[in-house]
Amino acid sequence: MTLKFIGTTSEGGNCPTLYEVVETGDIVVQGDQLTSSEDLAQLRDVGEHETFVVIPRELLTRFAPKE
Repeated sequence: MTLKFIGTTSEGGNCPTLYEVVETGDIVVQGDQLTSSEDLAQLRDVGEHETFVVIPRELLTRFAPKE
């Protein structure tokens, strides 16, 4: 897998950040992991291999692909 940096709204190289998987066009999201049991209980259809991260809306509206 080859990752291409798309953008970040963070200062000093910390997350959150968006990357594109060059081979597929899929998006990889880097952010703070959601760990609150109350928050996790609200999610649906969670696979054992899945995890969740929190990112600011600004990051998506500013850098998410428009295509």
